[in-house]
Amino acid sequence: MGLADAAKRLLLGRKLRSAQQNETLLSKKIALPVFASDALSSVAYAPDEIFLVLAAAGVSAYTFTWPVGIAVAVVMLAVVASYRQNVQAYTSGGGDYEVTTTNLGSGAGLVVGSALLVNYVLTVAVSISAAAQYAASAVEPLRGHQTVVAVAAVLLLMAVNLRGVRESGTVFAVPTYLFMLAVLGMAAWGFGQLLTGGLPQADSASLQLVVEDDFVGGLGSAAFVFLLLRAFSSGCAALTGVEAISNGVPAFRKPKGKNAATTLLLLGTIAVTMAMSIIVLANEMNVRFVEEPTENLRYADGSAVGEDYHQDPVIGQLAAGIFEGFEPGFLFVTTATGVILVLAANTAYNGFPVLGSILAQHGYLPRQLDTRGDRLAFSNGIVVLAGMAVVLIVSFDAEVTRLIQLYIVGVFVSFTASQSGMVRHWNRLLQDENDPAVRRRMKRSRAINAFGLSVTGLVLVVVLVTKFTQGAWIAVTAMAAIFFVMRAIRGHYDRVNEELAIDEYDSLLPSRVHAIVLVSRLHKPAVRALAYARASRPNTLEAITVSLDDERTEALTREWEERGIPVPLKVLSSPYRETTRPLVRYVRGIRRESPRDIVAVYIPEYVVGHWWEQVLHNQAALRLKGVLLFTPGVMVTSVPYQLASSEVAVKRAERERHAPGEVRRGTAPPKPPPVDPAGPSEPVVNRGIPVKEGRASRRGDRAGDR
Repeated sequence: MGLADAAKRLLLGRKLRSAQQNETLLSKKIALPVFASDALSSVAYAPDEIFLVLAAAGVSAYTFTWPVGIAVAVVMLAVVASYRQNVQAYTSGGGDYEVTTTNLGSGAGLVVGSALLVNYVLTVAVSISAAAQYAASAVEPLRGHQTVVAVAAVLLLMAVNLRGVRESGTVFAVPTYLFMLAVLGMAAWGFGQLLTGGLPQADSASLQLVVEDDFVGGLGSAAFVFLLLRAFSSGCAALTGVEAISNGVPAFRKPKGKNAATTLLLLGTIAVTMAMSIIVLANEMNVRFVEEPTENLRYADGSAVGEDYHQDPVIGQLAAGIFEGFEPGFLFVTTATGVILVLAANTAYNGFPVLGSILAQHGYLPRQLDTRGDRLAFSNGIVVLAGMAVVLIVSFDAEVTRLIQLYIVGVFVSFTASQSGMVRHWNRLLQDENDPAVRRRMKRSRAINAFGLSVTGLVLVVVLVTKFTQGAWIAVTAMAAIFFVMRAIRGHYDRVNEELAIDEYDSLLPSRVHAIVLVSRLHKPAVRALAYARASRPNTLEAITVSLDDERTEALTREWEERGIPVPLKVLSSPYRETTRPLVRYVRGIRRESPRDIVAVYIPEYVVGHWWEQVLHNQAALRLKGVLLFTPGVMVTSVPYQLASSEVAVKRAERERHAPGEVRRGTAPPKPPPVDPAGPSEPVVNRGIPVKEGRASRRGDRAGDR
């Protein structure tokens, strides 16, 4: 095993056979942290966004945080109930894309596919950026370096996911459950303090909010209604990740649909409980959270907080107050939150590659995305997702507030299209179903999906209206770009398939085969190429050399005649000392004379054992092949010749490993004789080119004359 292979095995683990894929299936207790970590972790920043948006209208607007939270919870439960129907009806893993394509057509399905791809990338960027902010609040030396921390976290997640779904799920299960314990435990302790009258105020409770200049009107104005809608659309970030379970159904153990539906129910219940607990406690503790602390926060005396003020996230402020005097409790909550925000991106790492694989199968993405790696994961999709997320994080400086504006547009596009497709799905099945019990069950499912359609459609409109100018237009533009790129890729594959389809003319043999062997000087590689060309029995065979130096050309011609090689040698003149152009011109000339003929070009090449030797050899051959490959009717064949340096690599790979002491005791098998890379050392006459033979014709060695 080479050094590169050893490093790869250390990073990824041992290879898995295709037959071992069933061993990677997940139980519900592992599937919950794998596929639901995104939605669960959104409670770490979705409440923050609600408070942040409403802060523009002043402290009095915070009284509307709990109605907005309830509205988000209703949407969450409606979507979860709807998707429980989806995962049991479609278990192949296509999720929203499959539902929409099957029921609404390929065009609508492609819109959903592009929306989901964008959303998965944003999931990684937003989650990791939020984690970097939490890390900066807990560890002071990290402040100002959030972008570097975020990029490192993305690469770490990529490496873990390359090891496979099951291993990544096992690694991430414990931190996810610890996060649930931390938030629910903090909430329980906080509500206990609230009931006993001992709930403290947040550190920011004494600060005053400055109403933003662009907010005009009171709480009953149209401007405030629009602000409420913005807060609601930002809070709906809590719903991201719900669709990932529908894409990951194949990773569940049997019964797949039922286990996925159960996991969805657990996800919805836990996420709503955690989010509402945070919103209520934040109101009771009078948390202040704004977009620009230095501009929108003031001390009680009216002075600005200053540039040195660091604003902790809402959960951080709650933990600091609830666990006042108990530092381990604060550290446990903030650490668990930061870790889960990193792991939340794991949902996208499981959803994006699977969706990319399905789109690749349908010809909308490069087929490399449908290739499983050593650990049966879609490695190429994982790497592509990490690369795109890094670009976003660096472009937006890992700022959650800027990234969140691009978020959730794609997911609600997929929600709405999927629920519309499910309604049509049930309508189609009801036309052929006569069993009353089954019809009642289908009608109930249709009603649930119809309610989900109305809710998600309304939220989509709100999101587009309130967020479009805030940055959502970037996400919409990206979706449109990906849509047209995927259409173009599918068009390319369709054209290639049509061009490669076998027709009646493909069964006909070419009229003649003209074989050409390129010779620079007479040596073993050239002799081997000549022998190989003769063995293929072409209609005509000739050797070609380009005259760059008259003396060398005369020496080659003289040696050719002295050895009596029965293949005619043709010399091409090159007054400008070019090698490639005269050869290409000659080959194309043969094609013009006989368009139905095939020209086979044999090129001797060296096989070397070191990378730096490749730079010293084969450059002319590479250039020539690069040109001839684009010439119709021309076949290029490389005839390898192994140099001594490559023999070392061959021997190293074939070396037998003996037990300790075996050689000393004389029990080891005899060492095989050294292998000549050029083959047995018999004379040229036995290598396929006899020295004496009848004269070849002027056009070459014809098969009929032999």
